[in-house]
Amino acid sequence: MDDSLLIRDRPLPYVDRLQARDTRTVQLVVIHCTELPDLALAREYGERIVHPGGTGNSGHYYIDRDGSVFRYVRDDRIAHHVRGYNQHSIGIELVNTGRYPNWFDSHQQRMTEPYTDVQIDALLDLLAHLQNALPSLHDIAGHEDLDTGTVAATDDPLRQVRRKLDPGPLFDWERILRACPLQRLKPASVPV
Repeated sequence: MDDSLLIRDRPLPYVDRLQARDTRTVQLVVIHCTELPDLALAREYGERIVHPGGTGNSGHYYIDRDGSVFRYVRDDRIAHHVRGYNQHSIGIELVNTGRYPNWFDSHQQRMTEPYTDVQIDALLDLLAHLQNALPSLHDIAGHEDLDTGTVAATDDPLRQVRRKLDPGPLFDWERILRACPLQRLKPASVPV
């Protein structure tokens, strides 16, 4: 781990309303991309209240293109970042445009923005930090590995497109897995 990793705490306004958990139960890191143009808009989306308990959808950590790391939700709280896996996972969001603003247009399903080297370096440092802090952490997955659902395309409701494609084809899984001992959960190995 790089001892120079600086994690800036920027708790979401509703963080204390998120369900508490024992961090010894955290087994999985889920890698996301924001699919938004910048960190400010990602923060705005994270602050939106969408659940009856007065909380929203957010990852735990956000890594900006310049490698800056922000913690929006503490590890001891369950963040809403991936259907069915929140209770035992940490969500890490990489700022990246993804398919924005036409997420579900059938003609715009390519993700073309590469991740920056400093962003991936910061991710590796954060993963090392989390492995030290969370003794049960042993798996890693992409959002696309866990949420394989489809929705009707916005341009043609008769066509289906993937709900989630992040972190996408430009994410360097090989580099991450070479540098980090976490095991990747692939769709075939994900429990139903």
